[in-house]
Amino acid sequence: MAGDAMVLPRVVLEAFPSDLLRKKKQRSRAINLIVDECKEMGYDGIVLESWSRWAAYGILNDPSMRNSALKFIKQLGDAMHAVNSEQTNKRSLQLIYVIGPPRSETLQEYDFGPRDLKNLDDAVDGFSLMTYDFSGPQNPGPNAPLKWISATMELLLGSTSNGVRHLSHKIFLGINFYGNDFIVSRGEGGDGGGGAITGSDYLSLLKKHRPVLQWEERSEEHLFFYPDDNHINHAVFYPSLLSISVRLEEARKWGCGISIWEIGQGLDYFFDLL
Repeated sequence: MAGDAMVLPRVVLEAFPSDLLRKKKQRSRAINLIVDECKEMGYDGIVLESWSRWAAYGILNDPSMRNSALKFIKQLGDAMHAVNSEQTNKRSLQLIYVIGPPRSETLQEYDFGPRDLKNLDDAVDGFSLMTYDFSGPQNPGPNAPLKWISATMELLLGSTSNGVRHLSHKIFLGINFYGNDFIVSRGEGGDGGGGAITGSDYLSLLKKHRPVLQWEERSEEHLFFYPDDNHINHAVFYPSLLSISVRLEEARKWGCGISIWEIGQGLDYFFDLL
């Protein structure tokens, strides 16, 4: 409370998009609910997550619904910018919008791309880009390969001719402070299984198994292997000072900020880099 930190809670839109986006009263109700909550609690704004859910419902493939979705975000941003924060009478309520990375080498209809970035420029104060979760239990591997991060930024900002490169300062490049402990049958390929781990889990595994850390050149991440009590092999990918440092350098290269998922899941000395 004595410092300059801003508090923007994460809000996820779980309403059926067809109900929310097609009905003007429902849109207004949702926007008023969010703005009133910020006023009542003294928040400085919100971090809104909805794009991935709208994509899952399939509405972003429909041009009309996609336009309605963008219009809703614009209306919300405009409504929040019309209200001053309780913490400082000078700054309006802020809207940070969560966007996911493309899952292929070219943008699909449901992906958030350069045109969307340009469209929402005035309404949104920053875009939290989820450049992590590249691998999963069924395809064990690195959390956020550096080349993939770079390719994602290239797709999002597009060519210099489309006029959105100057918006790079509004992008918060996602950096994971969690890791993954994947089940693999032998070394690197496998049956699949396992999931996310936090710093305390990681330290416990290091203490118990005393593994050798390996630097994976292609993804620029550290990993190690260990057998569990049932003699099943595991591969663990977890951030290190080196892996975080090269990603911070990538953010610096693009002139963007960073977003961390999430600070409490990392190790204390990660803060030395920040």
